[in-house]
Amino acid sequence: MSTEADFPSLTLPQILRENARRMPDRVALHQKDFGIWQPLTWSEYYARARHFGQGLHALGLQPGGHIAILSENRIEWVIGQLGAGLVRAVTVGVYPTSPANEVAYVLGHSDAEIVICEDQEQSDKVLESLDQLPKLRRIIVIDPKGLRHYTIELLSTFHEVERLGAAFEKDNPGFVDAAVDAQRLSDTGLMIYTSGSTGKPKGAMLSYGNMRAQALGTIDRLGITRETRSLSYLPLCHVAEQMLTTMAPLYSGSCVSFGESIRTVQEDLREVAPTHFLGVPRIWEKLHSAIQIKMIEAGGMRRRLYERALAACEPFAEKPVAQRSLRERIIFATCYALVFRALQNFTGLRAAKVALTGAAPIPPIIVRFFRTIGVPLVEVYGLTETTGMVTGQRLGHLVPGAVGEAVCNAEVRVEPGTGELLVKGDMVFEGYYKNEEATRASIRDGWLHTGDVAALESGQIKIVDRLKDIMITAGGKNLSPSEIENTVKGSPFIKECIVIAEARKYVSALIQIDAETVGKWAEENRVTFTNFRSLSENPRVRELVAAEVEHANSQLAQVAQIKRFHLLTKELDHDDDEVTATMKVRRSNIYRKYQPEIEALYGRVAAAAE
Repeated sequence: MSTEADFPSLTLPQILRENARRMPDRVALHQKDFGIWQPLTWSEYYARARHFGQGLHALGLQPGGHIAILSENRIEWVIGQLGAGLVRAVTVGVYPTSPANEVAYVLGHSDAEIVICEDQEQSDKVLESLDQLPKLRRIIVIDPKGLRHYTIELLSTFHEVERLGAAFEKDNPGFVDAAVDAQRLSDTGLMIYTSGSTGKPKGAMLSYGNMRAQALGTIDRLGITRETRSLSYLPLCHVAEQMLTTMAPLYSGSCVSFGESIRTVQEDLREVAPTHFLGVPRIWEKLHSAIQIKMIEAGGMRRRLYERALAACEPFAEKPVAQRSLRERIIFATCYALVFRALQNFTGLRAAKVALTGAAPIPPIIVRFFRTIGVPLVEVYGLTETTGMVTGQRLGHLVPGAVGEAVCNAEVRVEPGTGELLVKGDMVFEGYYKNEEATRASIRDGWLHTGDVAALESGQIKIVDRLKDIMITAGGKNLSPSEIENTVKGSPFIKECIVIAEARKYVSALIQIDAETVGKWAEENRVTFTNFRSLSENPRVRELVAAEVEHANSQLAQVAQIKRFHLLTKELDHDDDEVTATMKVRRSNIYRKYQPEIEALYGRVAAAAE
């Protein structure tokens, strides 16, 4: 177990400098370019960050200034972040999937003076909103292809800034060391904007002390060492990826790999073979669906062997390996050799010592499936406001549906009466930028009020739902929509489920099919379709979904069972303001947009009853 003594009281930029001194030639980062993995050592990591940071200073960025990054994950993201940190500036992450209006809001609200953009597409979003950004003074582009004919003075390339910093260093050789030496753990180093599922995103200010505490808790709970390998692919403007790409790796000295694109994750996984892997629920659902599609395509004996292997190993899937009987070990070894090894290779997780799911609720059936095939999947819980993970399961003690115990540096308790989960510790954030009212509402008497309803089960925390999302039916019954929705989404044919129950006589739902899995099912069953709408409106597809809903209902209490549902004829979309950048459903927007369909789910029944 790690202790405080194992971690020097250094900021992230200070620990980067220390790693460059202690292990200069050890590989810190890998990035795949044109199909080849290129290494970057700790000394090179520090040198590039140092040059970039000094380049920012030469462009006029002062200590405490804000620099935003609008890019998919790549080496330049962390070089930009650590470079800004080395000159005591603050980094603000922006989701690369955000439309121009959302980008403009974050850049404007955060008072960003400089923004790093990945390419022409991201730069155009910023240029479109320049009139709304009076404080923005410079756009730095990582990949300038397509920008040759842009005659805009505030554009620079990433390499130009690095060269500017290298020249600055020759004339000011002690500048960075002086700036880094002056840093304190209380300094703000990072701002992460919340998803904004119920309103405008809020900028959570994270100090270097918060990040150090998170690194200690993560390394201790997940067993991260210098030999750990991980793949960075979830957005770095999300605290969960920051936890496993910057915080824990910098303090542990482990290696992080960046793939070619978010679209090549599965191929990159197979090549990197990470020892630790984080997937949000949608990633696990997609991997599960991909396996289901493969099995549908395989058919015959292979499919029957797969189904028998799952049935044989599922009963002891959540029992720690050390506690399994000899018979159970033999059964698993046989199934592994015949089926599960190939599935683990297919997902790229054969070398995983710990796999994580977090950031949102996940269907229990998905967790059980991966544990059944031998992927060591644990559930964790955390918030932007806790700088990442605050509770996490241990492989030796898996309680189904729970998210584990508090990590070191964190204290949790369930508030009597409301059932709200409260958190205290060094990882609790500094507050919301330019929003003291929201900060006071969030942190009271030293405790962070998470807004999540929780319960204790076998000594572990179980998240019930968001406090604001608990629904009360017309009959006065309290329901957790997340529990219902996640049970339904356990089906590989259902991608999204939005429950309606508040002040209603019974539960209904809006359901979005998984186009890829249902499309494959349709091909196998000779169901013709042309697009998403025609597929979802097909009567046989509705029968398929109805059977899946009925199966989910069998796992729910009668009052929570879905009585009627409407199949959406389009996929929920971020650009239509139906989901956030992190794919969280914006319930109020959807309820308002689909009000006629929702009322029809109840109106028809009322008419029939009359």
